[in-house]
Amino acid sequence: WRSRAADVPDRKRQAANAYCHVTLAPRHSPSPARLAISAAATKTFIKIPTSPPPSTPLQPSSYSAAAMAATAHSLHNAPAPSKSLLTPTPFSSTSPFLRLPARPRFPLRLRSTSSSASSTADLTAFPNPNGLLSIDPIDVDAATEAELRENGFRSTRRTKLVCTVGPATCGPAELEALAVAGMNVARVNMCHGDREWHRDVIRAVRRLNEEKGFAVAVMMDTEGSEIHMGDLGGASSAKAEDGEIWTFSVRSYESPLPERTVNVNYEGFAEDVRIGDELLVDGGMARFEVIAKLGPDVKCRCTDPGLLLPRANLTFWRDGSVVREKNAMLPTISSKDWLDIDFGIAEGVDFIAVSFVKSAEVINHLKSYIASRSRGSDMAVIAKIESIDSLTILEEIIRASDGAMVARGDLGAQVPLEQVPAIQQKIVKLCRQLNEPVIVASQLLESMIEYPIPTRAEVADVSEAVRQGADALMLSGESAMGRYPEKALSVLSSISLRIEKWWREEKLNEALELQNVSSSFSDKISEEICNSAAKMANSLGVDAVFVFTKTGHMASLLSRCRPDCPVFAFTTSTSVRRRLNLQWGLIPFRLSFSDDMESNLNRTFSLLKARGMIKSGDLVIALSDMLQSIQVMNVP
Repeated sequence: WRSRAADVPDRKRQAANAYCHVTLAPRHSPSPARLAISAAATKTFIKIPTSPPPSTPLQPSSYSAAAMAATAHSLHNAPAPSKSLLTPTPFSSTSPFLRLPARPRFPLRLRSTSSSASSTADLTAFPNPNGLLSIDPIDVDAATEAELRENGFRSTRRTKLVCTVGPATCGPAELEALAVAGMNVARVNMCHGDREWHRDVIRAVRRLNEEKGFAVAVMMDTEGSEIHMGDLGGASSAKAEDGEIWTFSVRSYESPLPERTVNVNYEGFAEDVRIGDELLVDGGMARFEVIAKLGPDVKCRCTDPGLLLPRANLTFWRDGSVVREKNAMLPTISSKDWLDIDFGIAEGVDFIAVSFVKSAEVINHLKSYIASRSRGSDMAVIAKIESIDSLTILEEIIRASDGAMVARGDLGAQVPLEQVPAIQQKIVKLCRQLNEPVIVASQLLESMIEYPIPTRAEVADVSEAVRQGADALMLSGESAMGRYPEKALSVLSSISLRIEKWWREEKLNEALELQNVSSSFSDKISEEICNSAAKMANSLGVDAVFVFTKTGHMASLLSRCRPDCPVFAFTTSTSVRRRLNLQWGLIPFRLSFSDDMESNLNRTFSLLKARGMIKSGDLVIALSDMLQSIQVMNVP
């Protein structure tokens, strides 16, 4: 596929309204499908050398996209022509060519499946010094594309959804069902299962993205070194009834666990607890009172019945306060966690969530470690706010991290329950101020583990998290082991959509005075551009904001402003694209582009119009972090 500079219009005229003349050498041509797709998406005239040339030029109107694909197939399999035919020549008025329609007439998936240089080439650089034309399609999440086509710009969901993958959802079919239903991030919890099981899940998600066109990111959640139960001897759960006597022991059992016996991972457990202490399992899902201590065993009476799950967190209270001295002495990242982190780096996960963060130094140390082990990695570190120690230095921890998670279950075991809502709102607001994504997690739809519909109180809880402006909501047991994981995800999605729409219709989106987060003059310019673009988008009622960003920073600043319209974030990096999938309102695309803003826009308009995702007349605001520019225009 070759061309000479003389055959191509001026650089600024190539794209949506300009046609590129290309000579096709069959021996070097791409696959027939790629030929048809690329030509259709870029309005390319394709000149086909023939021997001898036809006496009558081919008429564009008589050829559909399907016919073009068939013609390309025959050329692709034809014998190599003579050397003279491989030499590019300027078109004359009688040169035969085919013109493909701008929009293909059959379903097409413009998705890169190759890691070769051609798959990441920049079309806007055509013609390049070697005279080679590179066609690079745009990568769009399949679920988002379907939502845009069906509902339009304003009806897209802005709040992102995180699903914990477990036994109920680890199969390829179940993962695809979650992706279709709107899963943006798949979470693997290292508290459960072995690394081989998690490796299979991570690779299944990657295959799903590659084969089906999704952009699901992967988050690995470390276990942490807090006190927790063992694996219940292999049982999936155990029910503690009111008044039953249970034994919590630090001893190792080679045979199956005795009845009503639970292992504890902390060797000093029996020495630290006192008779009369209250023991809370999994943030209060069950409650026990310590009645006796017998060597390594602690006898407890169940005072609040509940379900015990493997490796559930344990906290003990004394005189109305949580006993935290020993937990504070335990390391945030255990030896097992470091091995899990090495595993996550090797598998290329997008996010690592650190449990029970107690200081910013832990986050900085982990980020330095990741940088040394995986140079050039875009892996983000999420700080889980779930201990009382983190609340006193909250801002310091969030500034050091790449995002935060409000883990309300464990947090509610260490602070009075009535304080959890206020703490959640504080964390969500602070994360937005500091331009860090925040996830609200734990027990959002807990009843849907067993039942097909949520309680009305759970619906109100989810609505409040959306109203506060959380970037993402997370399902835990609902999707990992629940009976209705897809329904639970559908409920989250529908609640988010409805509250967001109500927000916009009633103009309830509270204006938040955003503080300056820039560390340099250049970043300050980008921040002011994004603030202005969001205000313009709301006042002008634009359909979408387009941002071309290589690092994702400018897209993140736009997300922070919470504009009424969706933000189309175009980036050259696949990993940056997946990382942006966690942030509010962003629809990330992977697309190669140059510093020529006009060329980028024209090409992007052409590609998105070909897929039916935008139409002529749509009003958009376009930004770029390469040139720090802003434009307002209608799609041609």
